Amino acid sequence: MTDGSSCAGLRVFAVEDESLVAMQLEDILEELGCEIVGMAMRVGRALEMLGALRAVDVAVLDMNVAGEKVYPVAEYLRSRDIPIVFATGYGRNGIMEEWRDNPILQKPYTGDQVAEAIADAHAARRAAAASRSEPSA
Repeated sequence: MTDGSSCAGLRVFAVEDESLVAMQLEDILEELGCEIVGMAMRVGRALEMLGALRAVDVAVLDMNVAGEKVYPVAEYLRSRDIPIVFATGYGRNGIMEEWRDNPILQKPYTGDQVAEAIADAHAARRAAAASRSEPSA
């Protein structure tokens, strides 16, 4: 696995409905030094959990959760400026165009791919925050 130091300490929320995939993702995140602040297996439960969480640095969302698209969770996260990584077996075309600027993990994925996607999502958030705080000329 590549150096996951850019992910170490990040608080990650995940939505994944397949138990084995969820366990694999948890293992990967732990190896990267991430803190898993929540893991939901349904869209409704994810929204409940997020409402109770104080701090999330990035979220990894399975695109199709028990036959339901994860967009309500993505909307909630976007409204709170939390970066999103989508995980899907359908590729980039399986995601609505308005969401395709987020990092996308093609299933099955590796630890290196998870590390890269999380680092990219978090870096984009930091860059956006920095550009908003720069004084305009």
